Amino acid sequence: MTLTHHELRALPKVLLHDHLDGGLRPSTLIELAGKIGHELPSTDPDELQKVFVENANSGDLVRYLEAFAHTIAVMQTAENLTRVAREAVVDLAEDGVVYAELRYAPEQHLEGGLTLQEVVEAVQAGIEEGVAEAAEAGRGIRAAALLDAMRHLGRSLEIAELALVNRGTCCVGFDIAGPEFGFPPSKHADAFALLRDNHMAVTIHAGEADGAASVGEALGLGSARRLGHGVRIHEDIENFGTDEEAVFGVIAQHALDQQIPLECSPTSNVHTSAAPSIEKHPMHELRDLGFAVTINTDNRLVSGVSMTGEFEAMVGAGWTKEDLFEATLVAAWGAFLPYHERADLAETIVEGFEG
Repeated sequence: MTLTHHELRALPKVLLHDHLDGGLRPSTLIELAGKIGHELPSTDPDELQKVFVENANSGDLVRYLEAFAHTIAVMQTAENLTRVAREAVVDLAEDGVVYAELRYAPEQHLEGGLTLQEVVEAVQAGIEEGVAEAAEAGRGIRAAALLDAMRHLGRSLEIAELALVNRGTCCVGFDIAGPEFGFPPSKHADAFALLRDNHMAVTIHAGEADGAASVGEALGLGSARRLGHGVRIHEDIENFGTDEEAVFGVIAQHALDQQIPLECSPTSNVHTSAAPSIEKHPMHELRDLGFAVTINTDNRLVSGVSMTGEFEAMVGAGWTKEDLFEATLVAAWGAFLPYHERADLAETIVEGFEG
């Protein structure tokens, strides 16, 4: 039975990988850019969205990253950060998301004079406002923040300390983002040692722009509980994509045995060339091999996606409602929440898919 757009939208969703600066409403970006005199490729919301998606799908990384220069430019005040976070939560709730972790790099939002602490507090205020606004509209959602350190810069230890200070209030976990190739987790060993010593939840972008070695460092040195994308872990699996029996390397076997959630983002992974197409995305076979595959948006504005849209893409690639349920349940148990709260979230997913 083919699931309709309405049916897919109604399903409860768990979003573990979504960048705050990659998910602005086009109309909001246009409005905020106008206030500071920042020039955009277009001041028409539909046209601007189209430009960003074309750039993302161009195969040119410079063009892909252009959108972030625009979004970050308007996210330099507490008011704007709060608004962007509030709207993100409201938009996700409308899309059927019941739990979301929004990630961002505080160090990218200091040009207006904010301190790192003021940045995280402004984002948290927006998250809380968004949850309340969604509740008023009859849509229940829980949302939290992940703090990113930019892996090509030198502030990861400072951001790790910031994450620890704000654990349980403005932050549920830590990540490193930015260019993966050439900037492995080992360049941030001090930050990961601090986080490991303090039992902080960590997810790491790995296995997107670099291969299995990057994943290995994320799981080993970084003690990552999840992998940001992680799709190139298949490079550590002999006979992957063939009819022959799969032979797992040490890294892939570890991720499989520990059921490390892979934060796959189907459309974005195609845009960044981590996957050749939706139909030939490695996540399908990884799921069949037993890996803990989840579905995510990554950058909703930049790639022109939603969770419902990504569900539709999976159905188009042959996934069933049961497949969507299993991936969503994996995401629920992979959330950076206390055990009993993950159990409650899992129950919400079960009830939503059965309803």
